Amino acid sequence: MEKKYWQSLENYKKMKKNTASDNEIVPEFSIDGLDESEIKGKSSRRDFLKMMGFSVSAVALVSSCQMPVRKAIPLLNRPQELTPGVPNYYASTFYDGDEYCSILVKTRESRPIKIEGNELSPVSQRGTTARVQASVLNLYDDARLKNPLKGGDNSDWKTVDKEIKEKLEAFKTDGKKVILMTSTIISPSTRKLIAEFTDLYPNIKWIQVDTLPMSGMRKANETNFGKAVIPSYHFENAEVTVAFNADFLGTWLMPVTFSKQYAKGRKLKDGQTKMSRHYQFETSLSLSGANADYRYQIKPSEEAAILLKLYNEIAKKTGNAIVAGPAVATKVKTVAKDLLNAKGKSLIVSGTNDLQIQLLVNAINNLLGNYGRTIDLNTTVNLKQGNESDMMNAIKSLRSGKSGGVIFYNVNPAYDCAHKNKFVKAIKNLPLKISFATTMDETAALCDYVCPDNNYLESWDDAEPVSGMYSFTQPTIQRIFDTRQFQNSLLTWMGNDETYSDYLENNWKTTYYPQQSQFSSFDKFWFKCKQDGVYNTEQNSADPPPFNPVPLKASKPGIKGLELALYEKISMGTGRYSNNPWLQEMPDPITTATWDNYVTISPSFANKHGLKQEDVVTINKKIELPVLIQPGQTEGTIGIAIGYGRSNAGKVGDGVGKNVYTLLNTKDDSKKLLGTTVTLEKTSKTYSLALTQTHHVMEGRPIVRETVLGKFIKNPASGNEKHEEFIENANFSLYPTPKFDAFQWGLSIDLNSCTGCSNCVISCQAENNVAVVGKEQVKRGRIMHWMRLDRYYSEMEDDPEVLYMPVMCQQCDDAPCENVCPVAATTHSDEGLNQMAYNRCIGTRYCMNNCPYKVRRFNWYEFANNNSFDYNMNSELGKLVLNPDVTVRQRGVVEKCTFCVQRIQEKKLEAKSENRELRDGEILTACQQSCPTDAIQFGNLMDKESEVSKSNETERKYHLLESLHTLPTTSYLTKVRNKNA
Repeated sequence: MEKKYWQSLENYKKMKKNTASDNEIVPEFSIDGLDESEIKGKSSRRDFLKMMGFSVSAVALVSSCQMPVRKAIPLLNRPQELTPGVPNYYASTFYDGDEYCSILVKTRESRPIKIEGNELSPVSQRGTTARVQASVLNLYDDARLKNPLKGGDNSDWKTVDKEIKEKLEAFKTDGKKVILMTSTIISPSTRKLIAEFTDLYPNIKWIQVDTLPMSGMRKANETNFGKAVIPSYHFENAEVTVAFNADFLGTWLMPVTFSKQYAKGRKLKDGQTKMSRHYQFETSLSLSGANADYRYQIKPSEEAAILLKLYNEIAKKTGNAIVAGPAVATKVKTVAKDLLNAKGKSLIVSGTNDLQIQLLVNAINNLLGNYGRTIDLNTTVNLKQGNESDMMNAIKSLRSGKSGGVIFYNVNPAYDCAHKNKFVKAIKNLPLKISFATTMDETAALCDYVCPDNNYLESWDDAEPVSGMYSFTQPTIQRIFDTRQFQNSLLTWMGNDETYSDYLENNWKTTYYPQQSQFSSFDKFWFKCKQDGVYNTEQNSADPPPFNPVPLKASKPGIKGLELALYEKISMGTGRYSNNPWLQEMPDPITTATWDNYVTISPSFANKHGLKQEDVVTINKKIELPVLIQPGQTEGTIGIAIGYGRSNAGKVGDGVGKNVYTLLNTKDDSKKLLGTTVTLEKTSKTYSLALTQTHHVMEGRPIVRETVLGKFIKNPASGNEKHEEFIENANFSLYPTPKFDAFQWGLSIDLNSCTGCSNCVISCQAENNVAVVGKEQVKRGRIMHWMRLDRYYSEMEDDPEVLYMPVMCQQCDDAPCENVCPVAATTHSDEGLNQMAYNRCIGTRYCMNNCPYKVRRFNWYEFANNNSFDYNMNSELGKLVLNPDVTVRQRGVVEKCTFCVQRIQEKKLEAKSENRELRDGEILTACQQSCPTDAIQFGNLMDKESEVSKSNETERKYHLLESLHTLPTTSYLTKVRNKNA
């Protein structure tokens, strides 16, 4: 029986009834996409031109339209390192307290406009995430503070420094305690500086606070190994991976690193037939669960009992004693068998911040011999060093009156503290409150002094995310405002006239330079460090420390009540970037929702309790949120994303969603996303959500192709048997097949490697000046993203399998869109690209109707210089992020993916100036370059040795909608799951 795929529950119900679901679809060019005034009113200019169609007078009318004249100011005195029109790249580091990535910053005329991954980094290896890609827009955020503030009013650095130094000296004399509260600091130079600062002011206590801590893992490793550390994981060495509520491909710890490692075990290139197997036990459907070969739904209260059951299964087979524990229904014998068959080549991880659960994980990994193979306790991860007890003790100290002041750096406890009300009351009457926030966030609004920090793209620093692996942050632009780096403020208050850039350089000169032997002079060493952006020391391979077993236990599952699973979205994260419109409008790869958080419930839970999509419910009688019915949500649980409900984020982020940090599980002074029980009550209200999955659909056609590993080994064309049949039967056209001489650009996407991380969506948006349209326009199907990430379900609605498919313009050689354009605004180039001439487009949208892939976008409004769309394109500051090599489209124009033609031209001109041929892999599209799993290959199809040509020679290769004979140059490789046939 042929496998059926569906995109939404409405599609699923229609499919079950064997009726077409096309009537449910509202394409972006339908009458429902128009305002009431547009329907009832008189014909607009656009409607007039649309009705004229192929008329010559329409062309004549459009040709009379003129673009506004804008005069350029010549650069008379050009800096030596700057050539107008030529980008410069600077190696730097992204670290926001939660996530780390070594990066390259692309600048044009001294403006950072694009972030790429640094391929020299052994940690991130050219990969990035959506938040890293979008971080360049934060530099040009209108909400950034322009100067220091005192009592909420504008001030200057001289006044602020004088008063703060006087108060610090007075507290030092009186012995009054001051708390320095920061996020986890991974910079060795900054840690050294803070140590010197607290030595000068011994009454200052430094604590590190993480929004989502991992102290449970650190304590477990201290118990078992005597080291309170987070180890390095090597998913590439794991033949079997088992994850418990750990979204390691999405948000857990180091998703870029883990995605890169994970993909290496899933690729089937060059005749490879071995592939890793992935089991996922989780409450809410995550990116990792969507990619798993086998996924098990569990309640948070069941996790420890299931882990203990798995431990006992393995212990029995390895001759170890079993541990008595509560009974649990979940079957784990198959999982245990696979783990035992891969002893020393397996990996178990848990994302739950619970000591007992992490002790069980350690015990299982020890039984399997994974330490020293897939887990490295000697090379440690330096993220997430915070301890929840420090925060609780700080609140107690502040409330007791023992502290005279508090200093905040890169933390916002007034927003994300689980005990927010206690915290706000504790600091209310303190004589000194200082914030280094870059915007007037919730905590900064409570402070006496706000000393705005530089954006990271304006700063100097270093980082050691993993022991022995260093990277550097360097400014890529002069400070835009009168801000000052946090470290420079500390130096000033210490009475040190040295700048932090000098301090950083001197620290490396005295500490790290003597440890190396490659460079004879420090200047060369330092130049190389800044140029590469990374520096790695040799790590001595050592045996893992001995394992110290402790008694294991698991709480009894089956807590009464509805269990809550809070989770982190790959877009909003913990809420730091709520004012970033790129991230707000990025469709969540699981729910495809934008601009909101919501309560996810299972279809069966919805049926049982009479709940429908977008019904508003009340959680614990306090928080009102709409319902989103999510296949894969565990029965008896609900899920809610953190990172929303900001009140002081800025014009974009304020009031979007609800703050649910008060629902965190704080039992035993810990901070957990899971384990809280809540009440849920239906209200009479409804709330409209902006979902994107059914905007652009290709219903009723064999789009998704997949198989299982066993069948693939026997027949590499398994799951793709119809490919040759379509090619043979669809070889006809009224038009001659185009022929190419030197270049025919093509792109290949490996569905086995694509995890659905959506990094490509934001990378494409940043590169190609794609507009933000806002929630109301998204609801009308008018989202402008050139890259669409389609999510498909198969199997049952409560427990589906998931498959992701990136869809952009397929660059068809027999393109249906080209034939119907009345003004030849879309044409075919001699290099196989489907081109758009924006100034010729009159907006009939015939091309959109005729595109079977639904990848063309129409500008319903002027999204730039329009107060109705108050995002970055409507701000003089926000416009600085725009790529000058790509046209900003106007109202009434159709746009689409161009295969980053500006990058193609750049590399062609570069090769021409160097009198050489283009090299394969030299041209990287934005989506390809940012992909952490290398799922996308781009190149010249005329070069049979190119990677993209080799991908097209495999039996897994197919095209979308092959029966239509559109001859796309974008191809896909079938999805292969490592499941039992």
